[in-house]
Amino acid sequence: MVANPEAPIAPWPIRLRTRLTRRAQDSDRFRWWVLWTVLAGLFSVNVTFTIFAVALPRIARDFGTSTNTLTWVITGPLLAFGIVAPVLGKVGDLKGHRRMYLLGLAGASFFAGLSSLAWSAPALIVIRTLSAVVGAATGASSMALIFSEFSRDDRVKAMGWWSLVGAGGPVIGVAIGGPLIELVGWRWIFVAQVPLTLIALGLAFAVLRETPTGERQRLDWAGAGTLALGVSSLLFALNRGPDWGWSSPVVLAGFVLGPLTLAAFVAIERRALHPLLPLDIVKRRNFSLPIGAQMFSNFAYMGGFILAPTLLARMFGYGESKIGFFVLARPLSFSIMAPIAGYLAVKVGERASAVTGTIVVAASMLAFASITPDAGDLFIIGALALSGIGLGIAQPSISSSVANSVSEEQLGIASAAQQLVTQVGLVAGIQLMSTIQASREATDGLTGSFRASYLLGAGVCGLGVVCALFLRSAPRGAPEGAPREALLST
Repeated sequence: MVANPEAPIAPWPIRLRTRLTRRAQDSDRFRWWVLWTVLAGLFSVNVTFTIFAVALPRIARDFGTSTNTLTWVITGPLLAFGIVAPVLGKVGDLKGHRRMYLLGLAGASFFAGLSSLAWSAPALIVIRTLSAVVGAATGASSMALIFSEFSRDDRVKAMGWWSLVGAGGPVIGVAIGGPLIELVGWRWIFVAQVPLTLIALGLAFAVLRETPTGERQRLDWAGAGTLALGVSSLLFALNRGPDWGWSSPVVLAGFVLGPLTLAAFVAIERRALHPLLPLDIVKRRNFSLPIGAQMFSNFAYMGGFILAPTLLARMFGYGESKIGFFVLARPLSFSIMAPIAGYLAVKVGERASAVTGTIVVAASMLAFASITPDAGDLFIIGALALSGIGLGIAQPSISSSVANSVSEEQLGIASAAQQLVTQVGLVAGIQLMSTIQASREATDGLTGSFRASYLLGAGVCGLGVVCALFLRSAPRGAPEGAPREALLST
């Protein structure tokens, strides 16, 4: 066949992308190309999170505001991310996750540049919150892109590497944050993020291929609205309760409005022609139970981690540098253990890994509950590392179990549901464990107040152990259709 000399020549970026994509897809390791490409994007987005946390006092001084007010630069994005993730995950299922992922990375780059130009504290809060909205598109779609390329037998391995980068990026952020801020200032955090995300965007444009899309349908806006209102009401009440008081009318209104609107969401989903979250998948054992284990274990994991610096400063009088060195043990152990656990889960099964991991997280809470002023440094570091090891063991198996319980066309909403529930667990753990510690100090003393808080974390994580006990591991070595039928049946 002779080429048509009059045929239009595609622009060079399209030709380059086509050439690179063909080379990648011709490789028998294409799924790993996809994994590393997506993880590059994840790293470019999350490496600045902990650097920014280190910079809060300096930014507060620059803008003439308090550090407490500026914490909304972190809290606002966390709330926004959890609220919009289900909608954007569903849009990815309908329109394609490659498209959503690219839009999310492009938005992250734009808002990083805009953050470097922020002119006031309110402006920075709004910009970072909007950045989290586009970041939610990247978060849900990135997991779906990985799951679409890996078989159900191997998804747990991929989630191990995912967890390594998810925890390792913030570790690097902690390590370089202080010196970078002192040397060039906090605005350069975001200036440096722009080329990082653009490189990740170019790599994703060249390598990734579009995921299968669902049948053409209207988005369930009524379900999306009630879910967003219900979750945001609960998260806002949990966030503001410690500062405004749990009996504050606004806080109480949030706790009342949340369950009511979530009940309305369920009623809407039962009648919707194309529901945002099909209720049949919520009834599946390997969807709801791992999500429950994820929420309860993250309650303890993050709540305990946020309390640790306060414990080290007040009970032992340690300075910021020493505290920073100590707390690195948790994300570092998480990032090391997660990929190892992903490969081990293939041999022992997701259920065994999830149960073991959640038990270890609960044990770390009990270890912290036993800390007294004469505890040694190695014991404290060990307790922190135990949390990271535990969640590192459990997380890959929990995530892959959820993905294996749904069809390929539902991977986006399944990933988003995980992220939403995780956000609820994180916020609840941070606020409730901190509140217990502060409220019990007058009656139980400093040591007793921390003990009560960590015992709460252990108890909640125990619920995660119960959820993990009833998971079903994916059958190994069966045809690709067989595990799906087995796991979708319950």
